[in-house]
Amino acid sequence: MLRSCRYFRFFLARGCWLVATLALLPASAAFASETPQDLLAAGRVDQAVEDLSHQIEISPNAESYNLLCRAEFELGAWDVGIPNCEKATELDPDNALYHLWLGRIYGEKADHAGLIHAVGLAKKVRAEFERAVAFDPNSCEVRTDLAEFYLEAPGIIGGGEDKALAQADRIESMNPAMADWVKARLAEKNKDIAAAEHEYRAAVADSHGGAREWLNLAGFYSRKGRLDDMDRSLRFLETSRLDHPAALSDGASIILRTGRNYGLGVRLLRRYLSTKTVEEAPAFKAHVMLGELFERQGNISAAAAEYRTALGMAHNYTLAQDGLRRVAQ
Repeated sequence: MLRSCRYFRFFLARGCWLVATLALLPASAAFASETPQDLLAAGRVDQAVEDLSHQIEISPNAESYNLLCRAEFELGAWDVGIPNCEKATELDPDNALYHLWLGRIYGEKADHAGLIHAVGLAKKVRAEFERAVAFDPNSCEVRTDLAEFYLEAPGIIGGGEDKALAQADRIESMNPAMADWVKARLAEKNKDIAAAEHEYRAAVADSHGGAREWLNLAGFYSRKGRLDDMDRSLRFLETSRLDHPAALSDGASIILRTGRNYGLGVRLLRRYLSTKTVEEAPAFKAHVMLGELFERQGNISAAAAEYRTALGMAHNYTLAQDGLRRVAQ
């Protein structure tokens, strides 16, 4: 599913997750007029963290704390990010978006915690998602996150298939394709493979061939070992209506995991990086994946260039550091 892999794997069976020349320019020259939101969308988290930290020192506010949390989320710094997300909800307790992001970062922390701690965090995830829906009941995004939680979490922490279907019913009028996705995940969880495939294909039809739905169908086929069908879906993704640009990056991630058709992965990432990149698929991570694809193709100099570009955006990003060390050997 086109959603960053942001929930705890103890409970969730996830299917899942700047232009390079600008990354080399001085921040003052290239991004003087850019907001923190612009920097996050561009994947320039180092600059976003610096600007937001300075802003909070001068005039702390809920939005800055939320954005700083999201920057740390991109970097995988859950322990650093959680207090900032909590502060945002403290300063603006009725803001659905702030509760949504607090739930998301709790979920990522749970994914990297021990079982007992993860259970406690999972309950917090549910509470924050339910608050987000209460404050913005007409948001497809927050209802989809809550539906996913209900779908995959055990009943002891508040999950339930009936609850997930109730959310799907509410999502139907907002976004039929996303309602199809919830039903597909439920059918897949219950090992009704034919019904799951039908719902994933229904989502493609309801979205009029949208990128996210081709991605989700490809992910389904990859999980079922139907790799030729996966390849066909990814080729459709390559030329699809780009309603969700992050689908290109997530498609390349599937290719890396399955070890097939690296050339297609390179094309997907190049197309993504040539668009206006989005926060959901940080550009520095896209450059790292491109570097990994080039490595597997034996193009070491191109791989090194991609890792350096990523480090220009996020200097502490471990995967980029590790990649650059590999190709330097």
